[in-house]
Amino acid sequence: MNLISILRDGWYFYSRNLLTLALLCLPLITLEAALSHQMAELVSDNTLILARLAVSLVIYPLYSAPLILFLQARSQGQQPRIPDLLAAGLRFWPSFALLTGLSTTAIMLGASLFVLPGLWLMVKLAFAEYLLVAERQTPLQALHESFKLTNGYFWPTLGCVLIVMLPLWLMDMWSQSDPAISANAVKSILIDSLSRFLQLFSSIVLFRMFMLLSTRKPTDS
Repeated sequence: MNLISILRDGWYFYSRNLLTLALLCLPLITLEAALSHQMAELVSDNTLILARLAVSLVIYPLYSAPLILFLQARSQGQQPRIPDLLAAGLRFWPSFALLTGLSTTAIMLGASLFVLPGLWLMVKLAFAEYLLVAERQTPLQALHESFKLTNGYFWPTLGCVLIVMLPLWLMDMWSQSDPAISANAVKSILIDSLSRFLQLFSSIVLFRMFMLLSTRKPTDS
């Protein structure tokens, strides 16, 4: 599996479909960032993580499911309309929110024990969302199948995640530690929205890897 080829293909798709991705996801991403910032103003530090998780459980599936449907449609040569994608994605909201809650809780528990278990779980669960939406699996089936799908491909998957996400994690750490940004609501929301939008690139890269691994499932098993 050639990581350079996967990243190149992902960047080509991301750059060629930038306007569609912005129209499809950016309004909800901005809403998610604004609500997260508002939660930071309203709740205590002890409950901030749970409050932001609650916001993510509500908003994240609303643009992630349509994004996956868009990626699947484009891989089949189709060009669906944005309203149709949003409407179709809405039907996945209950199961997608449950999947997000289960996977996020597992990763947070792993990270609380030590960084490496959380990182390991993040990689092993990397394809659960695609299995849920693209293959219409239940949340538990998607989690179980993602574990199986990454067997033998842990390090390539980890490499893709780190190459794309590490700079964004560092940007988030910088923005959260800079008083001039954290004290300014507009700047904070804009930078958070930009970071979340750039993270769509990781979703595209992982979907490309998911498609490659899915074609190998019959022979691997």
